[in-house]
Amino acid sequence: MKFYRALGSWILISLLFFGCGDRPSFTDSEVATSWAELSLDLTKGTPGNTPTYASRCLGYFGLTMYESVVPGDPDYRTLAGQLSGLPTLPSPDPGVEYHWPLSLSAGQATILRALYNHTSDANKARIDSLEAAVADYYSREGVTEEVAARSGDFGRSVAKAIFHWSQSDGGHRAYLRNFEKDMVHPDFPGAWKPPLFAQSFSHHPLHPRWGTNRPFVPANYQMDPPDFIPYDTVPGSPYYEQFRRVYEKDLTLTEAEKEAALWWGDDPDETFTPPGHSYYLATEVLKSQNPSLMVCAETYARTGMAVADAFINCWKWKFAFFSERPNTFIPQFIDPEWESFWPDPPFPAFPSGHAIQAAAASTVLQDLYGNNVPVTDRAHEGRERDHIRDVGFPVRQFERLSDIARETADSRFYGGIHTPQDNDQGLKKGAEIGQNINALQWKNSK
Repeated sequence: MKFYRALGSWILISLLFFGCGDRPSFTDSEVATSWAELSLDLTKGTPGNTPTYASRCLGYFGLTMYESVVPGDPDYRTLAGQLSGLPTLPSPDPGVEYHWPLSLSAGQATILRALYNHTSDANKARIDSLEAAVADYYSREGVTEEVAARSGDFGRSVAKAIFHWSQSDGGHRAYLRNFEKDMVHPDFPGAWKPPLFAQSFSHHPLHPRWGTNRPFVPANYQMDPPDFIPYDTVPGSPYYEQFRRVYEKDLTLTEAEKEAALWWGDDPDETFTPPGHSYYLATEVLKSQNPSLMVCAETYARTGMAVADAFINCWKWKFAFFSERPNTFIPQFIDPEWESFWPDPPFPAFPSGHAIQAAAASTVLQDLYGNNVPVTDRAHEGRERDHIRDVGFPVRQFERLSDIARETADSRFYGGIHTPQDNDQGLKKGAEIGQNINALQWKNSK
């Protein structure tokens, strides 16, 4: 009886949202991509979001998607026992039928409600609506009430177990403490200073303890730190030359370089954040490749955990090196009137967060699909021209996945907020993080 009431509610919601003649249909893979797209809409539209918190959420969204369907494919295996402090997850009942797209849908609805519990009522209604639409479609396709109920219960049980595990990682409800006002800033030559030309109103650093959070993959918290060029203000020294290159690039920026700087800015106040951009690009790859539901789930799990672990490591190193940005070095030692093309974010420079997460995402996607995958990036299509900088947002085309990571990193150099070493070391370490994700035992041995 409980199931019949629930199914009736789902159909009623579906009718209210879509109308009798417009009830949507889905392929199995479209169930996965539809939830990914809604996840990014919520990331963009939920107050207090940050790249750090968004990366964490994407890791749990992708993992939940994977674990809610992995029992349905004998070639694949659970990641329980492989991830940090996650010994077990719920298992399906043996010998009975499950419908895995419905399991995935219920799991995504549950984990989104849990991690974005602070989102608006309108966004919560969108979660309800998509879950209702998927349930209604497969009901019309002949999935029995018993199988649908069992499948939904399994997906929800996986999501609840993963959410319970997430609460002990150090980032639970981190949107309530974005900026740590009581942090004592290290003071030494070359130390980061709160910027005057800033992307944020806060002069306190964003999530300074994020680097102590638990990573998804144990190997990603056992990495050697990146190489850093020692501080030196003597013209011609390696350190000085890093900032001189930023200064000279700013004087010769082309229109295409300005467009790249804006495209990859992904301001969390206006967009789905840099890690969200990588999750978006994973969706574009999936739409072009059209793999199975299982491979879709694996793609989101790899991408989500890659960007999540990239931000943990990046923040660990940012606050260990606590390095300055060009907006403090260049006015002091090169040109007192200089100001970067793009405003500084509220945290230290080295290494680049954009570079490290883009390389991590690119590395896992290349392992799945190869490098030669054309991608059309429409993430900011239709955005109003930036009238302050007189730069627009033309759609970007890429022939290789590695080109996306490189341009993401270079965009911060064009913006004048990262030196080449910030980007190069970020790309290097991001690739290592992605390789550790790829090294998990995703499939059963044959």
